[in-house]
Amino acid sequence: MSARPWIVDDELWALIEPLLPPWPERAPGPQPVADRLCLQGILYVLHHDMAWQLRSLEPGFGPGRTCRRRLDRRQKAGVFDQLHRILLAELNAAGQLDWSRACVDGSPPREKKGGADTGPSPVDRRRTGSKRHLICDGRGTPLKVVTTAAHVNGVTQPLAPVGGIPPVAGRPGRPGRPRRRPEALLGDKGYDSDPNREELRKRRILPVISRKGALNIKGLGKLRYVVEQTFALLHHFKRLAVRRERRTGLHDAFVFLACGLICWIRLKKARS
Repeated sequence: MSARPWIVDDELWALIEPLLPPWPERAPGPQPVADRLCLQGILYVLHHDMAWQLRSLEPGFGPGRTCRRRLDRRQKAGVFDQLHRILLAELNAAGQLDWSRACVDGSPPREKKGGADTGPSPVDRRRTGSKRHLICDGRGTPLKVVTTAAHVNGVTQPLAPVGGIPPVAGRPGRPGRPRRRPEALLGDKGYDSDPNREELRKRRILPVISRKGALNIKGLGKLRYVVEQTFALLHHFKRLAVRRERRTGLHDAFVFLACGLICWIRLKKARS
């Protein structure tokens, strides 16, 4: 990652700009901050985890409240979700997605201000927090992240991220429907549930989940390590290490943007 990872390069901006909703007719007043510079201000907060009002005053970023409103507006328009889908399709076209298996797990970041989808964390002395349920492909590329309260049992959630995998277009020259179903789903004992296994089989997904009270499936840990690696990549963005947004929509905006950036970095490596 570059020394200034919040700077949006031309190739990435060429993907993002067409997704932005058109501006309404401009009312009398100062010239609005350019979308690209405002996005760089959002990325600065994502990487450095600082309050909006204390954000760097680097020329062109604009006021922190402007970046925050712009982030909210882009999330409601589905910009970051669409960007993630486009980059997944590009990775799939380059043969960089492993559909032979997907891995699911949860991570409970602490919550600082309360708000929606928060609750007492069973792994953090019942402090208020949230939980991210992540599903990634066999190479650790994030496919979907679902945010719930920290006390929500993981066994109730594996189908939510599976059902949320966006349709990913296939490789050029290979006709067929967009793909959104891995061949197998790997999970630890926290996802042990016979109804979940049955539902996965109905979706033609092989459940590979260890049972409570029994030995772990041999070699499962070596295949599931990629989901922990993906969580580490997400927490590399300091804003995601601790949840600070009361509104789940704003928090998810940062999460979806981070997932898109992870896909973008992997796509650039594949092209080089």
